[in-house]
Parts: sequence; structure tokens; C-alpha cells
Amino acid sequence: MISISHVHKVYNNGFEALKNVSLEVEPGEIFALLGPNGAGKTSLIHSVCGIVQVSSGTIRVDGHDIVKDYKHTRRLIGLVPQELTTNTFESPWETATFSRGLFGKAANPAHIEQTLKELSLWDKRDSRIVSLSGGMKRRVMIAKALAHEPKVLFLDEPTAGVDVDLRQDMWEKVRALRDSGVTIILTTHYLEEAEELADRIGVMHKGELILKENTQALLQQMGSKQLVLDLSTPMNTLPRALAPYKLKLEAEGTRLVYSYQTSSKGQGIAEVLQAIHVAGIPYNDVQVSQSSLEDIFVQLVRNS
Repeated sequence: MISISHVHKVYNNGFEALKNVSLEVEPGEIFALLGPNGAGKTSLIHSVCGIVQVSSGTIRVDGHDIVKDYKHTRRLIGLVPQELTTNTFESPWETATFSRGLFGKAANPAHIEQTLKELSLWDKRDSRIVSLSGGMKRRVMIAKALAHEPKVLFLDEPTAGVDVDLRQDMWEKVRALRDSGVTIILTTHYLEEAEELADRIGVMHKGELILKENTQALLQQMGSKQLVLDLSTPMNTLPRALAPYKLKLEAEGTRLVYSYQTSSKGQGIAEVLQAIHVAGIPYNDVQVSQSSLEDIFVQLVRNS
């Protein structure tokens, strides 16, 4: 659905925002684009939408070149920007209706009604946007982007400033859009959002796309786990028989920790627990923790 090939972008002040970025996004996929501020995420999104003109490289949407066939490709795209860019004295109904007409689509009140209801805006359809909360204004932006029934939806920090409950509602809406065949590119600072929603993840840093990977495969390949045992009696040293497992004593000898990579083919938890049992080490509690996407993201950026 989206094909980005060797894209560079250098602004007039000489800043190189994008460096040889190539990416393919499949139809009906949720692709999360992660990276620190200034990494190039918004420049890439604006390039695909035709808001920013790239210095070199090609971008196609649904097989159409975004420069040669701009009007066609722009009709395929919905964009929810970071900034709240609406006429604050309009209503959600007026904003969504106007946006649909702006893309040359015939009036469809039933679609506008359905969109506003799905975003929990129906009760506020005739209210002035200026009177709405920040979370509701964010939802109006999504309704505006969906008004012309795009095949591709860009969500640039869609849940910024939105409370937890509303964020969950918006996640459900995103999943429903994906299930209906809409291709979604999401940027977010909430890494649990990417972990929860995305089929694949791309990480940008200093204008480069340093990684693109299936979400679960990424967690599997780069994640780590820890087995933590709270010991019944503090220990100063471990028996030699446990040396192959590279266990660590922590918290003044009251905690025994076994760390391993998720993708490792080394000793499993059951084998380690059996060895600890054979060594006669009593413990009161066992916990297993796994690294999150946030841990992996920090590691990638530090190493790039």
C-alpha cells in the first residue's frame, strides 16, 4: 500500500531530516513508527502525504506516485497531525462534513454520523469545538481524517494528552479500522501503545530507519527475561554446581536472579529451578519478568 524508496529530505537551512529511508507497508497493516524527538518521523509522514517535498527518492501509495498523481494519492490518505488544526468555532459535524467535501466526496450524512458515534462524539456533534476537552478535540481530528473514507490513515501522536480510558477506546477504533482494511501508520511516545497495536515496528534515529521488524519477533529476539527468587535465608556465595547458570545474588544475598535472552537456547527456567532445588537452596517466592518494548527501544537508540 505504501512504498518508500531511498528518500532523502534536506531543508533549506541545511538540516538533513531523512537519510536514505526505504519502507514497504502492506495493506491492512498497523505500522508503528518510533523514535525520539527530531528523529524524522513527522518529516517522513508529511513526505508521504505530500505536505513536504522530498529532496530525492520516490514514494508510491497504492501503486501511484505521490508527485505525478498527487490528487489521487491524497484522496487515499487521512492524516491526524500532532497539532489541533480545526476551526474552533465549528462543530464536529461541520468539520467532518466540510473535510469530506474538500476531498471531492459526495455528501454522506450516514457515514459522518457513524464516525462520530464510534468516536464517542455524537452527543457533542453540534457543540463548538472550542468548548470541548483536549481529548475530544483529538477525536474530532480523527473524525476529520476519516470523513472521506481513506485507505491509508496516518496517526501522528493520536493519544497525546488523552486520558487512559479514552486511549483504550481509541485503540479499539484503530483495531476496527485495521480489520476493515485500512492501512495505519502510527507514531507514538507511548511504547505500550505500539506494543499493543502494531503488527510491525520501525525505529527512526537521526533521520535514518534503523530497524523494522514484526512486533512479537522484535520482543522475542531482543527481549530478556529474569527469574527472581526471594531466598528464605540470605547467602554470601553460591554452590559451585550452580556456576554454569551464571546466577547473581542481589539485595544483600536475599535475592537470587537468573537473566537470559528470550531467544536464547540455553538453560530453561525449569532446569534452573531444578538445579537450585538439588543444591538445597530454600526460597519463599518466585517471579518472572520480561523486558518491554521501551527497554528494547532505549537499547536500540543508545547503540545507534
